[in-house]
Amino acid sequence: MAEYDDVIWLHGRHEVSIVELAQCAAATEAEVRELVEYGALSPSGGEAMQWTFSAGCVARVRVAMRLRRDLELGTPEAALALSFLERIEELESRVRELNAQLQAPQRR
Repeated sequence: MAEYDDVIWLHGRHEVSIVELAQCAAATEAEVRELVEYGALSPSGGEAMQWTFSAGCVARVRVAMRLRRDLELGTPEAALALSFLERIEELESRVRELNAQLQAPQRR
């Protein structure tokens, strides 16, 4: 059943609370709040207990927690590293798109 729940949580349009996000990402609520404070996450809603997050944030928090653990980074450094990793992914995607355009047959 837990595997099925993970699939539901990671559905792009699903929203999760701060409690659910922390549980799914093996983080504490305080760690999630810190990631919000340092700009790594953007919640919807007013006060912290009313925050909701897109399910895609689960993966982001998991990566941040892994960076903190494996590289012994603090939250600010993990948030910065996370933003760099996401920017690298965006740029690599753009390079793949441009390479595909270059390799496509020319139309006359």
